[in-house]
Amino acid sequence: MANLPLIRGYGAGAVFAWHDGRAISVEEFLRDVARLAALLPARRYVLNFCEDRYRFAVGLAAALVRGQVSLLPPNQTPDLIERLASAYPGVYCLSGEPGQTLPLETVVLPEHAGQRPAAGPVPEVPAEQAAIVIFTSGSTGEPVPNRKAWGSLVGSALAEIDRLGVRAGMSLLGTVPPQHSYGLESTVLMAIQGGCALHSGRPFYPADIRAAFETLPRPRGLVTTPVHLRVLLAEADALPPADFLLSATAPLSPQLAAEAEARFAAPLYEIYGCTEAGQIASRRTVETDEWRTLRGLTLHADGEKTWVRGGHVETEVALADIIELRGRERFLLHGRTADLVNIAGKRASLAHLNYHLNSILGVRDGAFVMPGEEGEGVPRLMAYVVAPGVKRAAIMDALRQRIDSVFLPRPLYFVDALPRNTTGKLPRQALDELARKAG
Repeated sequence: MANLPLIRGYGAGAVFAWHDGRAISVEEFLRDVARLAALLPARRYVLNFCEDRYRFAVGLAAALVRGQVSLLPPNQTPDLIERLASAYPGVYCLSGEPGQTLPLETVVLPEHAGQRPAAGPVPEVPAEQAAIVIFTSGSTGEPVPNRKAWGSLVGSALAEIDRLGVRAGMSLLGTVPPQHSYGLESTVLMAIQGGCALHSGRPFYPADIRAAFETLPRPRGLVTTPVHLRVLLAEADALPPADFLLSATAPLSPQLAAEAEARFAAPLYEIYGCTEAGQIASRRTVETDEWRTLRGLTLHADGEKTWVRGGHVETEVALADIIELRGRERFLLHGRTADLVNIAGKRASLAHLNYHLNSILGVRDGAFVMPGEEGEGVPRLMAYVVAPGVKRAAIMDALRQRIDSVFLPRPLYFVDALPRNTTGKLPRQALDELARKAG
């Protein structure tokens, strides 16, 4: 197979990224990549924990240049890092923060190289070279790895660019982490393969998102989630005009999409995908409820399962959703078949969270619950636990070692027993009654 360029679509002196209000040229990016690549130890695997999106991109690119595989786990809990260290011998960490404490050998990215030394040519990477291992949250407490080649990642980015009409020179602000499959595809890969300028930050609160977006020159696009769109639109303040809006992690309602288009004065598109296959389809929500697969991808049903194959999907993947096919390339989405929850651009299953809660010493029974939509803010999980004699602080400390902080229960209720039925399930009505009594 052929070699594929690390980046494409940039002219001489083009802006590659916006970092703390400063424009970083594509030449500076290539210098930073070359310098970091020379510093990396001779290992096979690296954990890229850089939260700054520019530094993440430098780390990803340097690893590719050195032929190393970037591991992208769903969280940075000590428990998961320990398991990855066992599964991937010799793995080391890459950090963008000098003070960050990690349990493995860590390389901290150096400061920007500036104007010297001179930037070399754009590196090329074999299409078949393993580029990343990205992990699902898992439903039994064990994240599932998905290895993807560089050619697959490039094909995915080019298919997205082609479908959405993203133009070179557009500035992209993302509210999702680059380690997440959606964040990786739509804020890093689409940028570097489409000649776009990525914003290095990941603002979370509405005021921060507005402020960061206003600093970007037009054309500019916002890559976000339904949760962030809801909180942005809930405020009366005027929103800065956009040229492109993209949402994923959960389907949008047509009403929310129409309001977003009106307030931002820009078209809004949605991406549908999964960690195993990557991005699969798109739609403009105000125009249709029907999804259309990206270039080269087709769907087919086999009993109760729907499968995707072709294009950038390296092996046929079964989708964990209820899908109504309208041909091989169009479909309706009727919801998840699993119990996944999405918070702040991160995904986990209730079964995965319950696994860790019930593995804590002294916990006899426990369950996480996603509350009903009582407001427009970022959702919070709650949990119920049967743990006589165990302190709340002990349970919370144990959970912090096992799960990402965005999924910590707020609040955590102690109860004498959970209202399980004869099959061991927890009816939602019974849980709601528990919440009423606890509140």
